[in-house]
Amino acid sequence: MNVLEQSFTCPHCWEPISVLVDPSAREQTYIEDCGVCCRPIRIHVVTRGDRVVSFDAQPTQ
Repeated sequence: MNVLEQSFTCPHCWEPISVLVDPSAREQTYIEDCGVCCRPIRIHVVTRGDRVVSFDAQPTQ
C-alpha cells in the first residue's frame, strides 16, 4: 500500500507535525490526536492519484 506523508501545524499547540494519508480513499475526514500535545484535530483530506490536492486540519471542540 502506498501512503503519503502530510506535514502541517497543530491548531492547538502550533508545533509542526505530520500524518500518513492513504491515497486509495479519495476523500476522508477523521480525528487524529496531535503527537505533541495529544489534543484532537479534525483532518479532512482529498487525494487524486498519488498526491494530496486538499488538506485541512482544524481543532475539535
